[in-house]
Amino acid sequence: MFLSTQELVQLTGRKVKAKQIDALRRMGIAFFVNALGRPVVTRAAVEGKLVVSRERTTQPAWHPRVMAG
Repeated sequence: MFLSTQELVQLTGRKVKAKQIDALRRMGIAFFVNALGRPVVTRAAVEGKLVVSRERTTQPAWHPRVMAG
């Protein structure tokens, strides 16, 4: 459902939450900030799952290299 704290550190290369938020913005990854001020990223946002809408089915164009394995 959501990336773990360790996965977020691995994705952004940052441990400080403000720096993680900055890195996510620069990478163009969708996220929200929870009540503790921590960025929260859905797993689908980085795994490239298909997004189904009423108009069409699309696949995100960007795929992070760190998740490629």
